Amino acid sequence: MGEVKSLTQGEAEERAGLLDVQRYDIAVDLTDLPTGPVVRTVSTITFTCARPGASTFVDAAARVLGATLNGRELGPAAQGRLPLDDLAESNVLVVECEQADTREGAGVHKAVDPADGEVYLWMTFEPDQARFVWACFDQPDLKAPHAFTVTAPTGWTVTSNSGAAQTEAAGSSTVWKFAPTPPLSPYNTVVNAGPFHQVRRSVGEYDLGLYCRRSLAAVLERDADKLFTVTAEGLQFFGEQFGMPFPQSRYDQVFVPEFGGAMENFGCVTWADVHLRRNPPTPSEDELQARILLHEMAHMWFGNIVTMRWWDDLWLNESFAEFAANWAAASATRHTSAWARHLTDQKLEAYLADQGPVSHPIRQPIRDVAQAMSIFDAITYPKGASVLRQLQVYVGEEAFRAGMTSYFSRFAWQNTTLQDLVDELRAASGKDLDAWRAGWLETAGTDRFTLEFADGQPVLVGQGPAGAPRPQVLAVGAYREQDGALVREAQQLVEVEAARTPVDLPAGADFYLLNDDDLTFASTRPVASGEVAGKLPTTIARAVAVSSIWDALLAGEVSAGQTFSGLLAALRVETVPSIAETYLTLAANVTELWSPAAHRERQAEELAEVCRDLAGQPALRAAALRTLVRVGTDVEELIGDDIELRWRALVRLSELGVDTGPAVSDLLAADPDPDAKARAVAVRAAAPDAESKAEVWQALANREVPLGAVRSVTTAFWRPGQDELLAGYGEKYLALLPTIHAGGMIPGLYYTEGMFPLFGQDQEFVDRALAATKADLAPVVASTLLGRADEVSRMLRARNRE
Repeated sequence: MGEVKSLTQGEAEERAGLLDVQRYDIAVDLTDLPTGPVVRTVSTITFTCARPGASTFVDAAARVLGATLNGRELGPAAQGRLPLDDLAESNVLVVECEQADTREGAGVHKAVDPADGEVYLWMTFEPDQARFVWACFDQPDLKAPHAFTVTAPTGWTVTSNSGAAQTEAAGSSTVWKFAPTPPLSPYNTVVNAGPFHQVRRSVGEYDLGLYCRRSLAAVLERDADKLFTVTAEGLQFFGEQFGMPFPQSRYDQVFVPEFGGAMENFGCVTWADVHLRRNPPTPSEDELQARILLHEMAHMWFGNIVTMRWWDDLWLNESFAEFAANWAAASATRHTSAWARHLTDQKLEAYLADQGPVSHPIRQPIRDVAQAMSIFDAITYPKGASVLRQLQVYVGEEAFRAGMTSYFSRFAWQNTTLQDLVDELRAASGKDLDAWRAGWLETAGTDRFTLEFADGQPVLVGQGPAGAPRPQVLAVGAYREQDGALVREAQQLVEVEAARTPVDLPAGADFYLLNDDDLTFASTRPVASGEVAGKLPTTIARAVAVSSIWDALLAGEVSAGQTFSGLLAALRVETVPSIAETYLTLAANVTELWSPAAHRERQAEELAEVCRDLAGQPALRAAALRTLVRVGTDVEELIGDDIELRWRALVRLSELGVDTGPAVSDLLAADPDPDAKARAVAVRAAAPDAESKAEVWQALANREVPLGAVRSVTTAFWRPGQDELLAGYGEKYLALLPTIHAGGMIPGLYYTEGMFPLFGQDQEFVDRALAATKADLAPVVASTLLGRADEVSRMLRARNRE
């Protein structure tokens, strides 16, 4: 087919001004899939044209078998576009397409379950991949109802946006007819199919559904109550906060194989089924599942009901969904420490991104959709979420809620821009938000705050990327030491409007915590010491201290050893299991990736001892043992009946040079997990053996590793102490970059990040990788490469610091 062009903003604006789409009627034929790769579609688009006689194009990146416009045959498509000439005032376009690249292509994927050979089909279209399956005007501001008719093998279940379908037999197939959706952007639509296992439950006025492949039925049944509970809590919370209940009685969630992340299709969310944990999930995994569920649910309002006009307002979708997920989790579910988890997990990634070469304004010009793929990142997600929490504090929660209610009431089923939202929040709060908007959404970089003292009284001193700090409200806490612990005696909410702001707190406190309760997005200095981190009285206060230490590590202001000490101090006193798990992960990461080689063994031993202590706590036992087998040397004694732990132990034993072949064979025979073979690949990846490394690298390069396993396999591949063995893979990595984005945005991100060399290379290689970002790479690859190279450069600096 050749090159497929990316839609530019100018083209989108011109087409949106010309066309009004009344509806899509899309017929999807899946009958070839049990034995073949082909999906066939017929897209019938009814639309009007504001200037009869004008010309435009429809997006059609699949193979076009035939097309008519108002009964007139059309010529061939080129570069993913089918020209439409001499438009009438009212038009009917019919395009028949065929997509045979359903293994590695974009938009649609055929997966074969290795457990039983069953075939599953899923689709995912953000940002513009519906065009790879059927013809459409693939841009967010041409919303229209979509009516799907799907012909699938009998015995399969088909899911789509509008819930229940009418079915009728057609020979060896079944035809599923779905009611028209509300007006949706093409990327919000979906069709999934296969012999799914289904669990349904009625909760209040909602009919909730869960689906997975048959081989994971037992896992879904185990988790169903928990998933239904969080789903019901989220629907109630968002309906109340946004003044608009979810407008459809049916809400489905479909867990599918070989998928990356999750996708917010209206009424029918698609998940990677790696989130159905084969072992009972740890508290951290449990909370992550809830946050993802709430994130995708929030998109029903932010993204589906109200949609950004163009991708420069992607943050209106992703930042809001990430913010709302934490807000809902902390307010309406048992995961009340969600904001602390946000800080110790994703927000640390945002601090790294925002202070490096990938930093960009939360809202920025986007010339075409290909560029939009590059900003699904830590700036748009966790920084954006943190900034929205700051906005909620800045205007007040009551005004924030009133603004949201007005926004959805006014713009439901329409497209909006940033200004529309700002206008509603300004009206609700009475605050002029122009300076806030310019500082937070249109300026890159991170503010920094320190505390000085004038005549004994504290003064908050701020520095922003452009000079003065952004307008914001943050808290400063004053703590006194009492019986070996720090106790907060006062807290002051400070509204920052200038570089220096007096703080009304008692002088002479033993410790002042800047950004207490984590209400804003900013670096704070001086850095909290490890001793302080272990003395602070609350989970969120400890998390703020840990984040300041981590931020200083990224900046090269403290050593990996100091960071490690701070993490262990917080870990030893942390009472929330999910946060303790995060500290375990960070401490292990410091040991393996950031510490000088001479310090790794000592730190690993110290961390192992902490893990042995924590393993005595039932809520932390699984996480502690997983970390112990990651860094310990006496691993064989830990291999018991826990299959998850056994796989992790085999990865570690393989790394240590133990022959794991017989044990892997035995575990493959005992493990019912349909993706167990990918776990065996991770074991082989860790081995200090040239042949094993070469085989695993080739499997990754050939896309033979399931997407959901790429991170675990690449993590096992890049092991400390194997530098000589890994030295040649820098060149191999650079050679892959021009085509590493095959399959779309998510594969491009996963492979670019995961396959980047963490060991065996020096700063000279990192500089070459940075230079490669200026080559002709897909934007998502260039952006991910730039961020990963910057992070590894910081790791190398830390490893060289004693």
